[in-house]
Amino acid sequence: MAHPLCRKQQQQPEIIPPKTPSGGPLSKILPAALTKNLGGTNTKRENIYTIPNWLTASRIIAAPFIGYCILHDHHTWALGLFAYAGITDLLDGWIARRWKLQTVVGTIIDPMADKMLMTVLVVALATKGALPLWLAVLILGRDVGLAISAIYYRWISLPPPKTFSRYWDFSLPSAEVRPTTISKYNTFFQLGLMGLTTVAPVVTAIDFSSTLSVLQYVVATTTVWSGASYVFSKDAVKILTQPEQQKKKAAEEAEKKKEEEEEEGKEEKQ
Repeated sequence: MAHPLCRKQQQQPEIIPPKTPSGGPLSKILPAALTKNLGGTNTKRENIYTIPNWLTASRIIAAPFIGYCILHDHHTWALGLFAYAGITDLLDGWIARRWKLQTVVGTIIDPMADKMLMTVLVVALATKGALPLWLAVLILGRDVGLAISAIYYRWISLPPPKTFSRYWDFSLPSAEVRPTTISKYNTFFQLGLMGLTTVAPVVTAIDFSSTLSVLQYVVATTTVWSGASYVFSKDAVKILTQPEQQKKKAAEEAEKKKEEEEEEGKEEKQ
């Protein structure tokens, strides 16, 4: 028989799992804690790796190749890549609506792809003398102004903490761009002008000079008009996050309105 003192030494101490102050296991609380950012609030993310976004990204990649083909007189290749860009532009929007794959980042990179393609086409065609210099300056000036505005709104609407890496993390939605009606028409006319200007060197049997001249003045008008619409429209940019001061102010206004309604109800009863 073992000595009683030896039996006491063989007994293993009972291990009690750590508890949180509320009495629940720590493992149930830890995942929630890991999902909080430095500000103590949950940061919403969205899946940006969708088919429409990949198609949009392919248009961005194709843009410099189109410019290269125009500058080196590979007009057939330039026209083919331009047609690809137009088809994918229609296709990604249809897929996003059909299977509900719309994302906030899609509302940003889709017009970004259009503007990048437009910029490359404008610079390349103006360099080759196929597009008037005054029109190229007008189109590029408007796009530069819109790009600066987009950078500003992205920064002020980015959820804290505001860091360089988080600024370029497009899975963090902060602001949504809503194209105005005239802006959509402007994009249509601009793409039509660039497409016809790209077609002209390939289809030499038809004289497009008169049609191109009319389209150039139409594009100039819609470009100025659409730029002004972004400045004066209140619905062009929607901020998805609010700073704490704005939230506090909104809560105070709601409380004040509630008190006024209660006072009016008392006066009616009296």
